[in-house]
Amino acid sequence: MPSKTDLDREYITTVEAEQISGLSRNYLALLLRRGVLEGFRPSRDWFIYTDSLEKFLKTPRKSGPKGPRKKPEQIHPNAISTSIDKEASGNLNKE
Repeated sequence: MPSKTDLDREYITTVEAEQISGLSRNYLALLLRRGVLEGFRPSRDWFIYTDSLEKFLKTPRKSGPKGPRKKPEQIHPNAISTSIDKEASGNLNKE
């Protein structure tokens, strides 16, 4: 992100960028803070340089996960105690 505001470049608000790009304002602000998008923040709201946004939107990006995520396999609590009991009884028999 440039340290100096360049008012000669065309810029838009994050609300306008949200409508153009379909990305949320929070995500756009994150990209601005990380320096992925160029813009400036004179007070509370961000302004994004349009050429920076257009360049970002043209670059291919990986899509997010599709569908529900797999849940880790659930182990029944009795199965754990049973296997512990078997190991303990096995150790007693060996001694």
